[in-house]
Amino acid sequence: MKLKKQVTVCGAAIFCVAVFSLYLMLDRVQHDPTRHQSGGNFPRSQISVLQNRIEQLEQLLEENHEIISHIKDSVLELTAHAEGQPVLPHHTPNGSWVLPPESRPSFLSVSPQDCQFALGGKGQSPDLQMLAVYSLLPFDNQDGGVWKQGFDITYEPNEWDTEPLQVFVVPHSHNDPGWIKTFDKYYYDQTQHILNSMVLKMQEDPRRRFIWSEISFFSKWWDNISAQKRAAVRRLVGNGQLEMVTGGWVMPDEANSHYFAMIDQLIEGHQWLEKNIGVTPRSGWAVDPFGHSSTMPYLLKRSNLTGMLIQRVHYAIKKHFAATQNLEFMWRQTWDPDASTDIFCHMMPFYSYDVPHTCGPDPKICCQFDFKRLPGGRINCPWKVPPRAITDANVAERAQLLLDQYRKKSKLYRSKVLLVPLGDDFRYDKPQEWDAQFLNYQRIFDFLNSRPNLHVQAQFGTLSDYFDALYKKVGIVPGMKPPGFPVLSGDFFSYADREDHYWTGYYTSRPFYKSLDRVLEAHLRGAEILYSLALAHARRAGADGRYPLSDYALLSNARRNLGLFQHHDAITGTAKEAVAVDYGVRLLHSLTNLKHVIINAAHYLVLGDKDAYRHDPAAPFLSMDDTRPSQDSLPERTVVKLDASPRFLVVFNPLEQERLSVLPVLVDSPHVRVLSEEGQPLPSQLSAHWGSATDTVPDVYQVSVLARLPALGLRVLQLHKSFDGHAALKSSVRLYLHGRDSPVRKQEAVPVHVFPATADDFCLENQHLQACFSGRSGLLQSIRRAGEEREQRVSSEFLVYGTRTSKDKSGAYLFLPDGEAKPYAPKDPPVVRVTEGPLFSEVASYYQHVQTVVRLYNVPGVEGLSLDVSCLVDIRDHINKELALRFSTDIESDDAFFTDLNGFQIQPRRYQRKLPLQANFYPMPTMAYIQDTQSRLTLHTAQALGVSSLGSGQLEVILDRRLMQDDNRGLGQGLKDNKRTCNRFRLLLERRATANKDGRPISFPSLLSHITSMHLNAEALVMPVAQEKPAPPALRSFMPLSTTLPCDFHILNLRMLQAEDDSLPSAEAALILHRKGFDCSLEAKNLGFNCTTSQGKLALSSLFQGLELGSLQPTSLTLMYPLGAASNSTNVRLDPMEIATFRIRLG
Repeated sequence: MKLKKQVTVCGAAIFCVAVFSLYLMLDRVQHDPTRHQSGGNFPRSQISVLQNRIEQLEQLLEENHEIISHIKDSVLELTAHAEGQPVLPHHTPNGSWVLPPESRPSFLSVSPQDCQFALGGKGQSPDLQMLAVYSLLPFDNQDGGVWKQGFDITYEPNEWDTEPLQVFVVPHSHNDPGWIKTFDKYYYDQTQHILNSMVLKMQEDPRRRFIWSEISFFSKWWDNISAQKRAAVRRLVGNGQLEMVTGGWVMPDEANSHYFAMIDQLIEGHQWLEKNIGVTPRSGWAVDPFGHSSTMPYLLKRSNLTGMLIQRVHYAIKKHFAATQNLEFMWRQTWDPDASTDIFCHMMPFYSYDVPHTCGPDPKICCQFDFKRLPGGRINCPWKVPPRAITDANVAERAQLLLDQYRKKSKLYRSKVLLVPLGDDFRYDKPQEWDAQFLNYQRIFDFLNSRPNLHVQAQFGTLSDYFDALYKKVGIVPGMKPPGFPVLSGDFFSYADREDHYWTGYYTSRPFYKSLDRVLEAHLRGAEILYSLALAHARRAGADGRYPLSDYALLSNARRNLGLFQHHDAITGTAKEAVAVDYGVRLLHSLTNLKHVIINAAHYLVLGDKDAYRHDPAAPFLSMDDTRPSQDSLPERTVVKLDASPRFLVVFNPLEQERLSVLPVLVDSPHVRVLSEEGQPLPSQLSAHWGSATDTVPDVYQVSVLARLPALGLRVLQLHKSFDGHAALKSSVRLYLHGRDSPVRKQEAVPVHVFPATADDFCLENQHLQACFSGRSGLLQSIRRAGEEREQRVSSEFLVYGTRTSKDKSGAYLFLPDGEAKPYAPKDPPVVRVTEGPLFSEVASYYQHVQTVVRLYNVPGVEGLSLDVSCLVDIRDHINKELALRFSTDIESDDAFFTDLNGFQIQPRRYQRKLPLQANFYPMPTMAYIQDTQSRLTLHTAQALGVSSLGSGQLEVILDRRLMQDDNRGLGQGLKDNKRTCNRFRLLLERRATANKDGRPISFPSLLSHITSMHLNAEALVMPVAQEKPAPPALRSFMPLSTTLPCDFHILNLRMLQAEDDSLPSAEAALILHRKGFDCSLEAKNLGFNCTTSQGKLALSSLFQGLELGSLQPTSLTLMYPLGAASNSTNVRLDPMEIATFRIRLG
């Protein structure tokens, strides 16, 4: 009765609020002075004012109507609950499970102005739109003469008479942090010698220049050199002889890397440079990543860099841009309304970044000016004409020959300033090479510069020397838009360096490590945030003396190992086998360390009595959720042993939104019930733990608990052994053997019904959707959304690609298939296992090379709105085969599909019939979708893989590849070290309410899609409290946030900054926020949490419960530059898509 009263009062209050808000809206319409029109024809203007008012009223009424309907739903939910229904799931007579309605209403309240962004339309369209460029080009690969992939370049000798050619020769050494050798082996064999000779040789002549980009190597060297040498390095940087370019920990891959890790390695490098050398990078240098993402220019621009350079771009695009003098451009984000993301970009025109392909169009001539290849050395010129040392006798002829190349190259650009890189992989590792290059080039420069009639000024330069001279020439300051240069938007995938050799294989190569990368990333973000919060609370309580500050060194090490793995031969899967193992060992080492950091922070934060906190490294308070015996094994989940006294669990939710999730826990007894911290029973489902298709693991059971987890918080749960009727509800299992006569090992406690075969299709459903499966294959056939008549065909199948029989075959980099994929045809039909229960139901199909599980959560909210799909792949007995998973639907997507770039933005794609099949694959770090006017189907992924849509209504992903040969790109190995790999996905089918006109080069996921992606990529961690003989101390759930964050905001990181002693944290942290762009035209009901947006406004002062925000300084992305003065205001505002960094003090 009391509840009924509450609901009535609640309803009345809500009604009053609604009426009052309507009154306020009317008032606003009447009094808003901006709505008056000035002067003109008096009566007509009054009529139009009236008309405007009526339209505004209609709009406001509609908004109000939406709010009221949300309120109505909420009240209904509240009332339903008030009727005193049972709290736990119960079975209805027709055999389906019913969950109690949510005790808390959820609603979606997105303000209309927050929907405007995705509609785009603001701002000018760019001069070069990459999707359009692709449609335009013939891709005919004609022979261009000496510049094979280009054309003959001609010039008039007097072109430079009025404005001389300014040439900057930029010496560089490309150091891969792991490829053919491991990081450490490269360092000891080569890199340390390069850097040591650099200090020596640069001091010999102040005109010499050098650039360096990989801080991972540089910091290792720095730790090993004398104070004297360090001072010399600071002088070289200070006087402009040595430039640190980009300044990231590595030169990251741009296809498979996630934006969290891209930013993290950039911060790691920039913080190191600032602390040790006191320098901030100005220009970006990316000569080796295999294709370029438009996320990179955004990150560099927001880090205050003013120019950037790229190299590996499809040869047909290079040729087209060279012919139209578009190789230098302002690179702008597709969604940018006001040009605030523009950054100046230089694209190198030729095949490679080595010396033969950088001085000009003719490699035979340029190779003669690579003085490391002088006769008698270890390497020579494949074009059969060796370099000659420069002497007084030959300098005139040699300089003239080189100048001809310089002039030709400069004809491809719009300015009279020319960039000529001079270097290659691991160059300049011996003093002799420094002498050979620098002395010979200096002789050429001296000759050229002493002949005014040649109209050329040549010198060594750094990358920024070049950009500065260019800016000066066109009369602007760095960062401004130079007049007369085009604006470009889009990206540069996929890459081909010659013929039809598309580098689209590495989007999937070594998927085991691509997956481990993301597991480590999620743990790093979780550990950073929890450590920062625990430390702030401990400092506030004066307990930081007892807190393990030393965990900071573990965090720092994990940042660096994750950063190292973003390197373009690491996450790409294109390093030697032994090097892949070295990366794997580093990733696993850091993963284990991060679990310790999380455990220590969680321990402190859940203790009721903080004074009782004692850190004992030998006996951690919590056990890990899972362990990995070695770097190439899949995780093994911890089994909780139940006894007479309750076992406690601490569950960490790394998301900044509250979530309602089903948490799986392994226990050693089927007699288990789960209670909340307060002792209330929680809905739970008991199932067997399967070791194989037909065997359950003896004495291990899975109990799955439905629990609401606080945002970024820790929730305490209890497990009790229970022999009465209150134990977890059992799931039922049907096992279809399909002709296999294997014995079935089952357990008493969980019913399993075995059938020899099934031919009938069957369906699983929850309150949101119904999924139907083929009885024979166990694979998904269709999805029907609740309340819709027709089902949507979504049939899945496995396919196999072979490789060519001719000379060039697929390898770690290249995908060169032997035609279209053939259906995967295993020798036996699958064992199909169907599990049904109150919280989830699933279908598992066991094939010879892949086990796939499709799970449907029977819970309200995000978890229940998509299908959870996982594929355990093992192709270790395949030879030259690639396994793909294809979804086929009725969606009329034609040739359009959409893939994400780095989990940061969506890039529309077109299936190009004029290109070979392999050219139509793209990277998919987090999602890909197809759509028509009615529906959108999104495949969310927890690991980067290659994806395409080869036909209307199709979406396919390459799961793993096993290739027996090298593909001639320097690796010298095939891909034969495949592991058992688990690929995880979510399949989300959404209805499009209002289809905006397609064909615009811009698209966004819905809010539901963003949140689904976060759920998949940041799983809750379930950590059992270690068994202790005395009862454990009182534990309390920890809720760090005092307000709900707007649901388009993402806390990308909250990262403690280092103190003077870099193994300890300072008092400051970096808070990195990202406001996501989203599309409102996809229906979003029943999200299961309160989702509101705020036009990008956020009050930080009241965000963290129990902590004060001591200071707040907006900074550039990597904290190198303060933006504006530190103000007392703690209210921040972000535009959609923007990432913002703040230097804060919490305590």
